[in-house]
Amino acid sequence: MPGKSGLRPAPLPFNEDRHTMASQKAIISGTSLIHGDCLDKLPSIEPNSVHLALTDPPYFLDGLDNRWKKGREGPRRGAGVVGGLPVGMKFDPKQGIALQEFIGEVAEKMIPALTPGAFAVVFSQPRLVHRMAVGLEEAGFEIRDILAWHYTRRAQFKAFGQEHFVDKQDISNRERARIKQELRGRKTPQLRPQFEAMVLAQKPRRGTFIDNWMEYGTGLIDSKALLDGKAPSTVMKVEKPERSEYNGHLTVKPVLLLEHLIRLLSVAGQVVLDPFLGSGTTAVAARRAGRSCVGIELRKDYIKIAESRINKET
Repeated sequence: MPGKSGLRPAPLPFNEDRHTMASQKAIISGTSLIHGDCLDKLPSIEPNSVHLALTDPPYFLDGLDNRWKKGREGPRRGAGVVGGLPVGMKFDPKQGIALQEFIGEVAEKMIPALTPGAFAVVFSQPRLVHRMAVGLEEAGFEIRDILAWHYTRRAQFKAFGQEHFVDKQDISNRERARIKQELRGRKTPQLRPQFEAMVLAQKPRRGTFIDNWMEYGTGLIDSKALLDGKAPSTVMKVEKPERSEYNGHLTVKPVLLLEHLIRLLSVAGQVVLDPFLGSGTTAVAARRAGRSCVGIELRKDYIKIAESRINKET
């Protein structure tokens, strides 16, 4: 079948008959960029036509919600999807529940597009990775592993001290000094981040691994896909990319990391899906790895950045 052997690329699976999108879709030589909400667009992808999903959804951190809005109220969309979360909800239990419900809704609409045995890699903030995994699992995915993207570039140490709270207490200066001395070096439980988590999920196979592979070309990893010259592992050390002057996306991922994941979990010529394309890193990585890509993105400015990046690759 096309896309399984790697002899020729699989056709892009977006069905225009089910969505009139002449002004909302860009085709760039094996890459389909779709502007819109993935909850609306995913049902228009042909069933069993995508061989790998690779995406970095919003984490619902620092007030960022499913529409990448920060720190302001927004509309609710569908069950469990929060339109706006204040920064103060960083450690509110509702945050994780909202994320789980949101990713579950996305996963339910994404899983029909994937071939049996196809993998899905979903990035997650480590503290909420369990919510991400449960949302995927409840939608029908099997959770195969938790991976880690390890980076060493200095990240912000967000822990903060308690001295200013001590100053607000109605106690004597002597007592304040005593408490501050006792709290020296003590900060809130936020260590300097050095990795991001990834959930490795899989759509259930049909039959055995061999049966599924012979029919769909999915369900098995390529152990020859090396990142550092060693056998593929759950910890992938790749440095964070430098912020580009033309790319202001909040959470740009390194192309090298995504290319490694694509080579590890799919075959040349197959189709990669990213329902949260952002500035197009998945599409760039898919092109370098010889795969087609379908990317869905809510923001038009990111679509333009993605087009520019892909055209440079061409």
